[in-house]
Amino acid sequence: MKFQNTNKAEIFFKVLTILILFTSIKGETIPTDKLSTLSKEEKRVIIEKGTEAPFSGVLLEEKREGTFTCRQCGVALYYSTDKFDSGCGWPSFDDEIKGAILHIPDADGRRTEIICANCKAHLGIVFFGEKFTVKDTRHCVNSISMDFIPEKPELEKKAVFAGGCFWGVEYFMQKIKGVKSVVSGYTGGRTEDPSYQDVSYNNTGHYEAVEISYDSSIVDFETLAKTFFEIHDPTQNNGQGPDIGKQYRSAIFYRDKEQKAISKKLIARLTDKGYKVATKLLPSTKFYKAEEYHQDYYFRKGRQPYCHGYVKRF
Repeated sequence: MKFQNTNKAEIFFKVLTILILFTSIKGETIPTDKLSTLSKEEKRVIIEKGTEAPFSGVLLEEKREGTFTCRQCGVALYYSTDKFDSGCGWPSFDDEIKGAILHIPDADGRRTEIICANCKAHLGIVFFGEKFTVKDTRHCVNSISMDFIPEKPELEKKAVFAGGCFWGVEYFMQKIKGVKSVVSGYTGGRTEDPSYQDVSYNNTGHYEAVEISYDSSIVDFETLAKTFFEIHDPTQNNGQGPDIGKQYRSAIFYRDKEQKAISKKLIARLTDKGYKVATKLLPSTKFYKAEEYHQDYYFRKGRQPYCHGYVKRF
């Protein structure tokens, strides 16, 4: 190989490129069945090296103690102790877990891409010399490229789903291990403290919904949301099964950015599979418990739901 008319910087980057190519060819191949299934948006960022919109990522404001892992292969990338607020709109870290990240300089040397050393997933860009922290390093990482594993999870959480008659949704959600309670009720409308009669006949805007309390150390929101999409028809507008009306519409009332992001991800996966999802994503509003005769309906009656059933979609 001859570099007679080449300066030192060009020689360095040519040699570096060869080493990177050699590593990618000779390095261990990660079996595809060990990698997580990615949505279209996740593929755009992680595989096609795209960038998510600033201030849109669910992990930007994550302040709990824990570990940030690769969304594609699950390998640990960063510790929460190295995360800081740079104001840039993406999660920022001033250090990485040793051996977890590969740095790949652009040909012109102006920017350095960071990828997962294990599966080569695109993470973002690393910057130096900005003086944000003592370590003088900023890993600018796409939230969508990572998952977060909290060290001390907040155990009891809540989720609200609307998928037609609340009796059927309640019936299936009660069966999930880790669910502590499921309450049937009304949410999303205009009327204060509505009755079943109000919701059914007075166009209050409310949905029949269930409020789930669950132990997050046993079951997570994603499992609940997947179940929700598999126990009702998320493509049906203005009703569910034989129950037609606005109160039977499909919706997830998210309580935080994490629930919203997970819901969007699952809808994207269903869309990729060809489903025309009618489920709305709405911010949570006041939840009103329904009358006592609606609670635990199928359990008390000893019957099976007439308008809900399980269909595997994920």
